[in-house]
Amino acid sequence: MKFAKLSLAAIVVAGLTTSSFAADSLTDAFKNGKVKGELRAWYFDKDTEKLNSSTAPTSVIHDAAKTGSIFDTAIILNYVTDSFKGFTLGATMQSSYSPFADTEAKTAFKDDMWGSGAVLSEAYLGYKIKNTTTKIGRQFISTPIVNGSGSRIVKESFEGATVVNTDLPSTTVIAGFVDKFQGRTSAGMGHAAGDAPSFEKRAIFLGVSASTTYAFDNAYTIAVINKSIPNLTLTGQYAWVGDVNKVEDVDVYYTEAKYVLPMNGFKLGFNANFRGSKTDLVTGTGVNAISYDGTQTAGRISISELAGFGASFTAATTSSDDAVIAGMGNGASSYTATLVKASSPSLRANTDSYRLDLTYDFSKIGVNGLQGILQHGVANQDRVKTAQTSADYSSYAIGLTYAVPALKGLSLAVQYEKQEIETTRYSNNTKFTADLDELRFRANYKF
Repeated sequence: MKFAKLSLAAIVVAGLTTSSFAADSLTDAFKNGKVKGELRAWYFDKDTEKLNSSTAPTSVIHDAAKTGSIFDTAIILNYVTDSFKGFTLGATMQSSYSPFADTEAKTAFKDDMWGSGAVLSEAYLGYKIKNTTTKIGRQFISTPIVNGSGSRIVKESFEGATVVNTDLPSTTVIAGFVDKFQGRTSAGMGHAAGDAPSFEKRAIFLGVSASTTYAFDNAYTIAVINKSIPNLTLTGQYAWVGDVNKVEDVDVYYTEAKYVLPMNGFKLGFNANFRGSKTDLVTGTGVNAISYDGTQTAGRISISELAGFGASFTAATTSSDDAVIAGMGNGASSYTATLVKASSPSLRANTDSYRLDLTYDFSKIGVNGLQGILQHGVANQDRVKTAQTSADYSSYAIGLTYAVPALKGLSLAVQYEKQEIETTRYSNNTKFTADLDELRFRANYKF
């Protein structure tokens, strides 16, 4: 935490020399603080069946480890003080409970949804002076390659320090240090299942795994976002993570260009993305060893706001011999991540992936707050070196979100995805297939 200690000393000194602040006293800062909250009721259901296609259909295997349903409830409370001499204190508590979880649910969702209890996910000291904002402590971070996912009942969080500066015209510079990570459940952090997660020097490294944490020493990142050219957003980010899996350092980099062209009655979008990871980290052994010294190139063409309709086509390809680490946290998504099953297939070595999205805003026909999406995704991995398997993924998904106009703060969402996987095993020239179905329903009330 050397970086954090130096930052804390610097902002304390700066605070003593700054004279324009919001609250007149520390008492007023706490008295004028703001409280926000959210109530959640989520239901997830998933089913996985596997089939050895070289034998009779009776060989279908019901995968108990990936089949089940769970109902989760949660309360999230956030409090941030008013500014006093530029300083603020912030805290967010997440508490979840699975009241009806049976044995099947506990097995299928132990890594991401089954974990009753509470965790203090944010507890930070903030300081703002002119165009620079600093946070030290536990906090949610959302950048392309350091990003905590909020797709499960408990949102991932980090412990460390972040600095955001906007002194340069049309430019945002972000620097960060991460000391610890908080996942979704205790099992997801490598402990006995059933409890809330804790902060540890372990983290998800998306691309290596989306559910298993690996030890790390410390992580540092810097990002630059520039909007100097009208309608064009340029983003670049780099992160260094020490001793991942207690073996190797990992370098992760990300570049992106987004251009939106306003037309008469609609908008055209053009996105390009190049990312990669540099490391000697290897998982697996022998012919099934996987290295992560790879890159991914992706592009997207889109049309939006066309009488409520939108459409986009995305394509991506990875390097032929190495997989790609997208970043720290499950929020570090790839361009061709699908609605429910997400990024992992598209980050594998020697993989071409595609995604087609169709969207509609139902307010155009009088149903305010309702939006929908249809999605088709494909990820085809050819054989890598002498590996014994390759795999093809095909997904179909639908999603609806509804911000209920009659009750401000209430939103409903439903997502469904069906994914088919065909794996070829070269050792005996056998094909295996798997069908994955997952339904997610979310009801949220923010107050």
